Amino acid sequence: MKFAVCSYSLSSLIRTGEKTEAELLYLAKEMGFDAFEFSEINPPEDMEKKRYARTLRSFAKHAGIPIVQYSIGADFLYGSDGDLQKEIQRLKDEIDVAEALGVQGVRHDTTGGYKGEDADKYTFEDALARIIEGCRAVTEYAATKGIRTMTENHGYFSQDSLRVKAIVEGVNHPNFGTLVDIGNFLCVDENPADAVKNTSPYAFYVHAKDFCYRKKDELLSPDGFFKTRNGNYLKGVILGHGDVPVLEALKIIKENGYNGYVTLEFEGIEDAKLGCAYGLNTLKAVKEKLDW
Repeated sequence: MKFAVCSYSLSSLIRTGEKTEAELLYLAKEMGFDAFEFSEINPPEDMEKKRYARTLRSFAKHAGIPIVQYSIGADFLYGSDGDLQKEIQRLKDEIDVAEALGVQGVRHDTTGGYKGEDADKYTFEDALARIIEGCRAVTEYAATKGIRTMTENHGYFSQDSLRVKAIVEGVNHPNFGTLVDIGNFLCVDENPADAVKNTSPYAFYVHAKDFCYRKKDELLSPDGFFKTRNGNYLKGVILGHGDVPVLEALKIIKENGYNGYVTLEFEGIEDAKLGCAYGLNTLKAVKEKLDW
């Protein structure tokens, strides 16, 4: 079991100006992580994105920490002004950026779901064929670059474990799998352990995240919380401090044969460096308990 951290976990340091994206690589190495994931990259206005990716790759080599994953947004329903082929091409261009970063895998979204009046007319099943078409086209291109692609249980629309499973089985390509985020299933009020059982056989990559989960009639104040799909409440917390069964979920993933990086994703209100340091300690404890 090796430990990675994603740039999203430390994004508050970017917003405050304390660190640059390149400096996060050095920080992650100093903290004891084995690898790094970028959730999008933001080049300077005067620098082309692929060139910037190559620059970050050089910094990573100097810091002694590999960049192994790249996560990006996508929307096969409404992205690129609703033109599916343009959205596919945009993602192929992002695969070229990923190649410049030197990563092994790319996670892209599928869609946030139907909007406006369409939200009342159509369901996930109506979108599935279009999602599958987009995912398959992107992964076929990525395979020529030696990069695996995946969907994540992310957002509210393509989040449920059975929906993730339907996408992966529908694409039916050896280069396409899933990024299993052990915490995100709570966003649709799904039991994380049960959901991980459904999705871990397809796992290409893993995020370890934790939330405090509160029923809507149990929460006294919503400060710091956001709503789940069913109107309950979540708050991001340090890994191991919340209601996600971290040890059980990662045990299931291990038993299904996953042996890649387990990547910390922290989105709590605590200090980011503290949250990541404590989260890494939790992962180390899991590694020891599971002999992984």
